[in-house]
Amino acid sequence: MLKQRIAGLLNERRSGFSMPQAFYVDEEIFQADLEAVFASDWLFACSVAEIKRPGDYVTMEIGRDSVVILRDRDGEVKAYFNTCRHRGSRICLKESGRANRLVCPYHQWVYELDGRLINARQMPADFDKSGYALVPVHVEVICGMVYVNVAENPPSLARFRDTVTPYIAPHQPDRTKVAFSSTIIEEANWKLVIENNRECYHCAGNHPALLVTLVEFALPDDPAANATFKNLMDTSTARWDRLALPHKPADGGVEFRCIRLPFNEDCVSFTRDGAPACNKLLADFTEPDLGSVRMFRVPNNWNHFLADHIIHFRVLPLGPNRTAVKTTWLVHEDAVEGVDYDINRLTEVWTETNDEDRILAEHNHQGIQSRAYRPGPFAPSEFMLKNFAEWYYGKMSDYVHGPAHRIAAE
Repeated sequence: MLKQRIAGLLNERRSGFSMPQAFYVDEEIFQADLEAVFASDWLFACSVAEIKRPGDYVTMEIGRDSVVILRDRDGEVKAYFNTCRHRGSRICLKESGRANRLVCPYHQWVYELDGRLINARQMPADFDKSGYALVPVHVEVICGMVYVNVAENPPSLARFRDTVTPYIAPHQPDRTKVAFSSTIIEEANWKLVIENNRECYHCAGNHPALLVTLVEFALPDDPAANATFKNLMDTSTARWDRLALPHKPADGGVEFRCIRLPFNEDCVSFTRDGAPACNKLLADFTEPDLGSVRMFRVPNNWNHFLADHIIHFRVLPLGPNRTAVKTTWLVHEDAVEGVDYDINRLTEVWTETNDEDRILAEHNHQGIQSRAYRPGPFAPSEFMLKNFAEWYYGKMSDYVHGPAHRIAAE
């Protein structure tokens, strides 16, 4: 019955319009989202800077599944379902930590960092520990970003990796450290959180601090762009070309977006005055004015890669009307707090912007619940919302009919 409902809603959709109401507010469809999207696609989990040393770990809640991502003794990034092979208890109970081995708190089964069960007290002498290793989760590391996938047969990330690496690699994320991270809860559906991020139509009326530095135009040849932006693009692209830094929009289809765009004139970073947030630049950069590589990938992540710092945003659904948004700021691994950067100065613009976006998403969710709601048309500047909607409809169509059906239809 649920799949029939979803099929009916897919038939109601209008290209270039927001989604039918149930996709945003319905509990059953939210559960379908968890299976169709979050249990099948690659999800951004963390930065490698969050798990620098062997034994460092973070946990991540993906619907009913908990995943632990860690650095093993060989320095490799691994991921496992955070579920003991004895009777199913959660093992790692904190959001992050460090452990020499993973010990289940219930009956103290002990696992090596490579997932092997190495001690199961009181089990009989002939108990074969080799059959009870932690269940692995697929993991990929791309330019310091850790992605996980809980499906048995995940899709390839090769195209995404090959496309975004030239943009991000020059910033050398592997040579960073976590300066600060924060998580906020937005009382809104996860799709509304993503949609809000995918357009800046709302920016002028809602983000005064952000617009000190951020250019509102999403494309270098935006037809709505003014002469100031065009001149800024000409100057910036000439500089980036001299430094051999890619900047043209990458072809990510409806799956991802990657582009380098400038800051407003005389601005080089996300600060209230546009001056650098960290005096020690990333990698071996000597030029502070490199704009920002804006990279987004469905379903749960967007990022900014600057000359002086990196910001990762991670979205995880908690319910049909509840979403966790984690923001992580990275600086050069040798940068010194209080000398090279100040935490408040580094984070205040996006902390303020995140709260403004939270309010917008929550009000949007509240309004969509009304009996008066009908899908409304996207503005031309909201083209990324159309891309996101088409991607989401494709995932739901796969859930209802199977991927072969959509391929045949195309």
